[in-house]
Amino acid sequence: MAVDLRLVPAALTSWLVTAAGILWLWAGALAVLAVAVGVTAAVGWWAARRTAAEAPRRGRAAATVAVALIGAGFAVAVTARVDAAGDHPITGRVGSVVEVTVTPADTPRVLAGGRTMIRGTLVRLDGAPSSGDVVVFAAAGDYARLSAGQSAAFRARVSRPTRRDLTVAVLSAQGRPVAGDAAPIHRAAHGLRTEFADAARLALAADPAAMLPALVLGDTTAVPARIAGEFRASGLAHLTAVSGANVTIVCGAVLLSAVLIGPRAAVGLAAITLLAFVVVVQPSPSVLRAAVMGAITLLAVLSHRRRQALPALSATVIALMVGAPELAVDVGFALSVSATAALVVIAPAWSRRLTERGWPKPPADAVSVALAAQLVTAPLVAGISGSVSLVGVLANLAVAPVIPPITVFGTAAAALCALWPSGAELLIRFTGPEVWWLLTVARWAARMPAATVPVPSGIAGVLTVAVLAVAVAAVWHRVVSGRRETIMR
Repeated sequence: MAVDLRLVPAALTSWLVTAAGILWLWAGALAVLAVAVGVTAAVGWWAARRTAAEAPRRGRAAATVAVALIGAGFAVAVTARVDAAGDHPITGRVGSVVEVTVTPADTPRVLAGGRTMIRGTLVRLDGAPSSGDVVVFAAAGDYARLSAGQSAAFRARVSRPTRRDLTVAVLSAQGRPVAGDAAPIHRAAHGLRTEFADAARLALAADPAAMLPALVLGDTTAVPARIAGEFRASGLAHLTAVSGANVTIVCGAVLLSAVLIGPRAAVGLAAITLLAFVVVVQPSPSVLRAAVMGAITLLAVLSHRRRQALPALSATVIALMVGAPELAVDVGFALSVSATAALVVIAPAWSRRLTERGWPKPPADAVSVALAAQLVTAPLVAGISGSVSLVGVLANLAVAPVIPPITVFGTAAAALCALWPSGAELLIRFTGPEVWWLLTVARWAARMPAATVPVPSGIAGVLTVAVLAVAVAAVWHRVVSGRRETIMR
């Protein structure tokens, strides 16, 4: 089945130009734009040589012009955003102590050593209205108890951002914050998260109770460092953050109600469920990204039309670069996009070939999804952590059957917490064996000899692992295709 690639050059250009503009300003944006235009022209010329028709030549020119115009537009936009962040009034207060009001974008994170980190939006600066993304570091305690959407006023020393991601300042909080009232919807979401965590502690043992909120709602505040390390070493760390897979499972379960209420009503109910899920989990950029990517994956699974899924993914990348350009340099965004692309382009092809070899469809899908996702994300993970998990594919295959019931039962229990606590606890108990199995696999995989292999970090690690991943993918593709040809003969 042919894949519609028409929007892919525009999506890649918008993404790479935006990232280069944030990291290296005008020079980087223009350099990437020039490379994008050159690559598009070269690919178009190569394609035109394969046919004498005039249409491909006209298409080549149109594609090159489109990439140039889109790239130029994003270059202008991102450099304007970078200049605005650099000229923010708070940059003139670096080194001084100011009065600020900040609204957290998500739940504060307690770091090693007891410090708290908050990513949020600046609301007021020395009494004057303000804006801009900031990172706050503070002592634990009152700051750790803040919730998403709950503004807090405090004194802070201003420092320059340590990363280029459109953050205007890093604030070191001093004294106790004066907390404001969050919007009703944020208060309801925070209360539901708290009630769900409390219900999990009543229904499950300590470790499963700490993990269930992380698996269902992305709430890792209670996860012990030991378990977090085991999940990283076993290649399962992605399960402790809300991803497109969570959204797909939740919406897919709701869509099963189409048998009773009809397909249109089921789609509407799935949309409402998706909105409520995003609010409860907290609508930070990473969660919004997961919601969009999960919806695209769900579209591909339901429609069985890969031609629609990839253009939808490309259009989503372009839209997110317009609305949230800081995602261009967010590793989580890169992981989500690459994994989603693998699920809608690579995994279906591999699964189809395996089924033609005689594999049952469920294991063919599971193996294809796990291997494709692991191969496309391994270079980025290596660049960040300086290591590669050799047991990641096996560990993900081993836990794949328990993720849907954990997500479905856990999400249903979270929804019931405020209405029927006893029913919520009952549903949570149903997740106990599945969470135990997940913890057991993570522990077993992390303790295997050579579970992780050290590689260079940074760009060197990305390139090294990318070459190895391409080689493994090519060998696997050739093996599958070769077996298919043997069967056909």
